[in-house]
Amino acid sequence: MDQARSTISKIFNGEPHSYTRFNLTQNMEGDNSHVEMKLSTDVDEEVGGNGVGEHLNHNANRNSSRKPYLTQTFGRTPKNLCFLAATVFLIFIIGYLIGYMVHQKKDVAPVCAASFLSSENTVAHETGAAPLMNWDDVKALLSRGLTANKMETALSEFSIVDHRAGSYGDEQLGNKVHERFKSYRMKTWTDEHFVKVQDLPASGSNSIVFKNNPEERPKGFLSYSGTGSVTGAVLYGHYGQESDFRLLRDRNINLSGRVMLLRAGKISFAEKVANAVKMNASAVLIYPDHTDYSIGEDTDLYGHVHLGSGDPYTPGFPSFNHTQFPPVQSSGLPQILAQTITQGMAIKILRNLGGQNLPEGWDGFNKLGDVNDTVTVKVNNVLAEKKINNVFGVIKGFVDSDRYVVIGAQRDAWGPGYAASTVGTSVLVELARSISDMVKNDGFKPRRSIVFASWSAGEYGSVGATEWLEGYLTSLGMKAFSYINLDGIVTGWNGFKVAASPLMHTLIKNALKEVKNKDGSLFDQFAKNNWESEMLEPMNMDNAAYPFLAFSGIPSMSFRFKAGNLFYKYFGTMLDTKDKLNAATSTQVPQLAETAGRFAGHIALRLVHDHLLQMDLKKYDNVIRSHVVKIKGKVNNVQQMQPQLFPKALTVNWLIMASGSFGRAHRSLMADIDNSDLEDIEMCRLINDRIMTVERSFLSPYVSPRESPFRHILLGSGPHTLKALYNHLDALKMNTPDADANLFRNQFALATWTIQGSANALAGDIWSLDNEI
Repeated sequence: MDQARSTISKIFNGEPHSYTRFNLTQNMEGDNSHVEMKLSTDVDEEVGGNGVGEHLNHNANRNSSRKPYLTQTFGRTPKNLCFLAATVFLIFIIGYLIGYMVHQKKDVAPVCAASFLSSENTVAHETGAAPLMNWDDVKALLSRGLTANKMETALSEFSIVDHRAGSYGDEQLGNKVHERFKSYRMKTWTDEHFVKVQDLPASGSNSIVFKNNPEERPKGFLSYSGTGSVTGAVLYGHYGQESDFRLLRDRNINLSGRVMLLRAGKISFAEKVANAVKMNASAVLIYPDHTDYSIGEDTDLYGHVHLGSGDPYTPGFPSFNHTQFPPVQSSGLPQILAQTITQGMAIKILRNLGGQNLPEGWDGFNKLGDVNDTVTVKVNNVLAEKKINNVFGVIKGFVDSDRYVVIGAQRDAWGPGYAASTVGTSVLVELARSISDMVKNDGFKPRRSIVFASWSAGEYGSVGATEWLEGYLTSLGMKAFSYINLDGIVTGWNGFKVAASPLMHTLIKNALKEVKNKDGSLFDQFAKNNWESEMLEPMNMDNAAYPFLAFSGIPSMSFRFKAGNLFYKYFGTMLDTKDKLNAATSTQVPQLAETAGRFAGHIALRLVHDHLLQMDLKKYDNVIRSHVVKIKGKVNNVQQMQPQLFPKALTVNWLIMASGSFGRAHRSLMADIDNSDLEDIEMCRLINDRIMTVERSFLSPYVSPRESPFRHILLGSGPHTLKALYNHLDALKMNTPDADANLFRNQFALATWTIQGSANALAGDIWSLDNEI
């Protein structure tokens, strides 16, 4: 604008040999738009004196009066003077408008929320090139799009009585989801798998016979149980946790060949059976005790006992129809019989048990069971191959479209599955609609993509989701940077729980503070003192987000509204209906589903809106340090109590140094962010890629995905984990038969190097590594 004023001034002052030329250049980035106004002398220099400028000067020199060029050209007639004034006015207006537009464009690109945070920081600002929409506007649009009325309509549409995996009802729901995604003009596709599941026999049944009592035939069952017939003495084992079995063993009770009678709850069916297998039990009966489940004496339970996820007959690889692998079974399949029985059936057994009295603190009847309290268990489940379909829709990003957050929900259920799948599927579809509308109608441009996924066979152990991960693991490795699970998100109304990767904790905390309902923010409602201790919970193996986190190394999260300290007792039963969920939520299901949708959507949009990914690396730094301190203390105890186990002194110095390397790599990345030009899109992409390596680098490269699929050393399951190191140190300390000093040293070394490898991956370039081991 200063140049424009100067040029206009020269025109009015009659400066000779000058004219103006507009060169309007706009940078596609939007921040460097400018108006270039060149004088004739500048042009002469550019064209070497042979262009238009020289011709004009030549004409001027031929005129002895040396009047200004414009005066010579137009003369001083009133008509020409008016024309001159109009020209000048037009130039002024054009310059003003261009300056106004440049100013407005800068205003439209607002400062965004901070995208890289430490635990102590709160959302402040982002210094990088931001999307075109202010974050507050994004939140407002999401809130406007998701309403309880629309959620109630979706709940009615996706509610169905029978939609077991692979059934006609499951297929119908999948088609509905697919059509809805297409109607939102999303890119859609389906993924077909042929999986093996175990169901009740078409003819016949499973049965139990206690002593000389009449035969009982439960309708419920546990998929992937061993099959056949077993007779053994009943032994009550409380919840079937490892601590429960240790109590029985400490009483010198022989568990070999016993039929364990266990209460449902605390841990998964699969973990109960796996613990019983370790004790050489012959079978497991699981029932809903009346103190935990007020569901009536005749209600059957359904579930599975595969200690893993996905199709257990294609462990580590996908169950596509074209795969030609030889027959193989997951190491998580139990070889003993497992069956659910009703509360009424269990009471008949418990009332007639002899043997020792119950340990202190155990609920139940008076006795544990005697060797004469025999029961015969018959399991006749049949293995069947079923075709299932996962359904997908994607909203593509405008900058890094090949990076995406995945939001998923299972749509199958044992019965009505209203809380298990109907609510999650409805929220999934409504989120897809709302965000699609934001992009199509409101000008929202996500930087990265959002993939919406409707899974099948979730009730059999996240089969659909895991098969997809196994099928595309190499493709997902550096592209899917987060997973948000919508299964079971509404089971009550006055409690809230979250299970997530530590990388996402700060992001979750900020979302809890920003998402509000009529009672205020979620944080204010449910975080009374310490939000982490009150709201965070471990992610269990039955959680559909678990394989994303522990198998694929993708930061993941699940959450749920719950009823205070109680759990939803209708999961895995035919009583998971709309009426039961309304009773558990004070008839607030649509309102709670709306809030749950806004919470999930808030996190997803934050991840695709911000310039840098909101992942808190300091959280993992703290987690690793706490593990190191704990291991160091246990190693010192073993060396004091069992010095003969380690001929050479066992040192934890390597582990301490690996932990230090991770801390330095984390701080180095923070410094790189502070010192980088965050207007550079490629620079931000490189930084985001370094952040995305962290979770995946915790997957142990030293174990087979087939034998130990959950390879995450901090959150996974198996002998390679740091938790397994704790347990092994305890065994060494007590000098138990299963303790092996050489095996421990090997596990310890591999875990140490996995942490060092994670530090190396976080450091980035090979010349930036800080390897002091």
